[in-house]
Amino acid sequence: MIEPASYSATEVLRDGRTIEIRALRPQDQQALISALDRSSPQSIFRRFLGARHHFTEQEISYFVNVDFVHHVALVAVADENGKPVVIGGGRYIVIPRTAKAELAFAVVDQYQRQGIGAALMRHLVILAHNAGLEELVADVLASNTAMLKLFENTGLSMSTTRESEIVHVALGLSLPA
Repeated sequence: MIEPASYSATEVLRDGRTIEIRALRPQDQQALISALDRSSPQSIFRRFLGARHHFTEQEISYFVNVDFVHHVALVAVADENGKPVVIGGGRYIVIPRTAKAELAFAVVDQYQRQGIGAALMRHLVILAHNAGLEELVADVLASNTAMLKLFENTGLSMSTTRESEIVHVALGLSLPA
């Protein structure tokens, strides 16, 4: 059985660099804040569906202190000048009394379009499937075509509904017959 709290895998990016996809740790708090600080206002807007200039201590604690049962979070870590740096992250949060979880991602701008979101997605799907979840859901800005394309390319059954500028995405985790 896969243990989400100690999960770790290596991925090769489109440009040939190697990164680690691993479980978020409480000691990653400053690295996560630094990753957000390195992200553009547009990337923050896309991730949080609105402008954000800072996060409260309570929000930061919520993002960092996950239980790996109801709230699973992975980070992408790259080597920058011999130092491991968080360059992205993805998470799912189980919706109470369902077999569904809400999914979210963020990747630092300079690392976007290298396959990090797809890598995070693959690993979150493995963990979600292992946990017995049946569906992952996400709200995506209609203008965020890269994220919508990422979901389309997962190979999972996908349904969408649109409400104003938000696309509600549902991805089925059942294995094809």
